Amino acid sequence: MGEEINPLTPLEDQPPNLSSPKNSAAGIPAVISTMKYGFKNMGVINSITKLSKVNDFHGFDCPGCAWPDPDSHRSFAEFCENGAKAVSDEATKNRADRNFWSKWSVSELSEKSDHWLNSQGRLTEPMILNPDSNYYEPISWNDAFDIIADNLVSLDNPDEAIFYTSGRTSNEAAFLWQLLARRYGTNNLPDCSNMCHESSGVALNESIGIGKGTVTLEDFNSAELIIVVGQNPGTNHPRMLTALRDAKKKGASIISINPLTETGMKKFKHPQNPIEMLGFGSTIADKHLKVKINSDQALFRAFSKSVIESDNIDKNFIDKYTNGYDDYRKVVIKSDFNDISDITGVSLQEILDVGKKVSKSKSTIVCWAMGITQHKNSVSTIQEIVNFLLLGGNIGKKGAGVCPVRGHSNVQGDRTVGINHQPSSIFIDSLEKSTGIRSPEKHGFDSVEAVKAMENGHGKVFLAMGGNFLSAMSDTNRTSSALKNCNLTVHISTKPNRSHLVTGKIGLILPCLGRTEEDISKIAGKQFVSVENSMGIVHSSTGTFKPASDKLISEPAIVSGIAGALESRLERSGLPWKNLSDNYNLIRELIENTIPGFEDYNVRIKSKSGFYLPNPPRDSRTFKTKNGLANFITSDITYARSLDKFMMMTIRSHDQYNTTIYGLDDRYRGIKNGRRVVLMNNNDIINLGLSKGSMVDLCSEMNSGEVVSPKWFVVPYEIPEGNVATYFPESNILIPLDSVADRSNTPTSKSVPISITKSN
Repeated sequence: MGEEINPLTPLEDQPPNLSSPKNSAAGIPAVISTMKYGFKNMGVINSITKLSKVNDFHGFDCPGCAWPDPDSHRSFAEFCENGAKAVSDEATKNRADRNFWSKWSVSELSEKSDHWLNSQGRLTEPMILNPDSNYYEPISWNDAFDIIADNLVSLDNPDEAIFYTSGRTSNEAAFLWQLLARRYGTNNLPDCSNMCHESSGVALNESIGIGKGTVTLEDFNSAELIIVVGQNPGTNHPRMLTALRDAKKKGASIISINPLTETGMKKFKHPQNPIEMLGFGSTIADKHLKVKINSDQALFRAFSKSVIESDNIDKNFIDKYTNGYDDYRKVVIKSDFNDISDITGVSLQEILDVGKKVSKSKSTIVCWAMGITQHKNSVSTIQEIVNFLLLGGNIGKKGAGVCPVRGHSNVQGDRTVGINHQPSSIFIDSLEKSTGIRSPEKHGFDSVEAVKAMENGHGKVFLAMGGNFLSAMSDTNRTSSALKNCNLTVHISTKPNRSHLVTGKIGLILPCLGRTEEDISKIAGKQFVSVENSMGIVHSSTGTFKPASDKLISEPAIVSGIAGALESRLERSGLPWKNLSDNYNLIRELIENTIPGFEDYNVRIKSKSGFYLPNPPRDSRTFKTKNGLANFITSDITYARSLDKFMMMTIRSHDQYNTTIYGLDDRYRGIKNGRRVVLMNNNDIINLGLSKGSMVDLCSEMNSGEVVSPKWFVVPYEIPEGNVATYFPESNILIPLDSVADRSNTPTSKSVPISITKSN
């Protein structure tokens, strides 16, 4: 193109405005924020009508997160502040149309912030960035499909193509996407799970035979103890606070474990309860344990030691349903509480007191998110959590179980319907039987492997169904170089993002319908899609509003268009791609015939609250592991150490959803009008000769040498000494691509050794 493209978010000139962190989540400020954002993007009338359809039995599934809805009822406002922002953001009146793309060069856009890019509005028609051009231009759908097909058939082998998926894709679109990849001949199906909860899937499958959680929403009302670890529900899953509040009212104790003391775990003022909004709200956590980054495995080992030494194990459950207890017990008994106190930074007395409390619980739920899954030892940490729960028989019991809380609204569903770079032989055989497509058996690339493949020339065509791969991925510089090394990059999107600016020789943007919009087929009429939430419930989602442009088509229609163009160049598979996208009932029939648990899919999906997928550990204490038992898996205690550096964790602000930046404020943490901040313990600030608002450079050690990210503003915060926190995606440049979790290959975004120096 001749002009430099900046893959990074631009620097900020001014420090943020700082105030004290808030002591309660939601309440009147959340209502005001929701109204302001909605009115600004959609107007008053649209805000009222569109938000009333969020998570309604006959409306659309909230794109904000995967937290489940109540089975039996829906309130008028069955959404949270972040969900309202997600809907308002999608339903914005602004348009990034052909005039926008002709006004701004790609080079100029790369100097804009992610917040600015997102605020430009909805994409309206397909666009192409031709070789040596600095401007996107309109292109027809058919021409776009032809370019994709021509590039695919020109590859030396199918494994040079990569089919990435975001977790907001519906079951129907995801099934077609993996079918397209496998019809083409590859299992290169990386997805956002590889970056977040892959560690959960690996750990849980080995321990209990299923890569999902084992609780329902109703279980929260029966739990004696709920442990929330490595998670910030107030910002990332706000509706979870309602479940925690209700559980607390029914007598549950709640323990929060996190390096940061997050507002949502202090107090919660339910926005639909006037008394709570105007009063003091509900206290959520009875106890907060401020652990050092990545010391959670050691802490749960201490909890297990407390359970075993108090003789509060469920011996009948252990004898009947588990394997490996005796070996695990020997290791646990040898563990030393004092050593664990040193590792975690939690006082010995606190460990003993909390250990006594957890050992008495007869029904315990443990919830976690990326604060647990994005470390080198994440798999063994999660298995330590499972070990602790198995001691008390807390799997397949009312009010008890594992609860990995997913982020994207259908990331779990995507994996269920086949988005998996490592398909099982059972799935491969079943897919061939139902569709005639024989998947290759060779494992494909995950997200990290995809970057390395593009980097070394083994990945030449990159297609993304949603998401913002460049910003979501670790090691932004290497990811950028890898994408630019491709012949073609394709992004199926709703709004502009940074991935549209760092492209292969040819870049395509294919705009699709949003979750909120009507999807009308000439054949089937008004169509709906389905999604799976964090607790294994599959339910429908029906868009109800006029599309942002008459040139938008659905994700299934885009897949069908690519497949049709590809099949005209290859020996035809016989799959009726156009019919499938014209009638989603046909896609659901294929899913039903391929994947167990979807029997009578088209009938059951029409029930108001959908249906539960089978969950053998939860439903019948059946464990589909290699030995047919739940496994105590014993590992040495490990943790992130950095003697002469700081340990950095990446976090979200309250004004973002994954890589989508809604605004520049983090209300709960008291940070306003700025994102380039590093949260530090005050003693560390003093020891470095810094002060609040000082500008510093952050440096990370890569295999290729040091990478410096300049000009971050220091924010004093309640965080353990030696630990710091920064917002992603701005700090992803500091996460080495080669630093990954053992066995799951997930980037270690929550434990990055860095050095901090004062900026010149």
